[in-house]
Amino acid sequence: MLHILVLFSFLLVSSAHAGVVDFCVADLSAPQGPAGYSCKPPAEVTADDFVYSGLSVPGNYSSLFNAAINIAFVDQFPGVNGLGLSMARADVNPGGVIPMHHHPGASETILIAKGTITAGLISSDNTVYLKTLNEGDIMVFPQGLLHFQVNPGKTHALFWVSFSSSNPGLQILSNALFSNNLPSEYIEKTTFLDDDEVKRLKALLGGSG
Repeated sequence: MLHILVLFSFLLVSSAHAGVVDFCVADLSAPQGPAGYSCKPPAEVTADDFVYSGLSVPGNYSSLFNAAINIAFVDQFPGVNGLGLSMARADVNPGGVIPMHHHPGASETILIAKGTITAGLISSDNTVYLKTLNEGDIMVFPQGLLHFQVNPGKTHALFWVSFSSSNPGLQILSNALFSNNLPSEYIEKTTFLDDDEVKRLKALLGGSG
């Protein structure tokens, strides 16, 4: 009986070891499916797949938001494929804003590296959690909840962002309402905004209809 148990334990350890995959560097030449990208053949993986230097500089600034986001998601950083993480860099000028948005696929954590940021999130029962953050402060935003960041100070602010997914997704609330061709009459009915304000916001954000 003992030798059977020993053999069974050996088979369990062997099969578990055989099923371990150390990493799955994204093959960006293949289509992306619901589970992410397929793996690059291990023989083609290099050290460069595990390094990304793009966050050393700010992203492209938006004149509307007076802020810039630079991302290191799986499409930019194939090494994070399947690891359940990614990063970004946010640069926000005085008075600038990362507008109300949510990430359907990930929770978010921010670390303030420079300056001051006022950040807020809204829970599903419409409770508001608002906090002014200083250098070294960390704040978490649970997956799917609306949140935003504003620079209330007089100097440039920089914060680092981590996500619990290699592809967290993004939907900006104002763009969802005013950057497409959803007819104005339905926006007015569902937001209680008047026609002039809807048209102004559509013109500002590139919408029509």
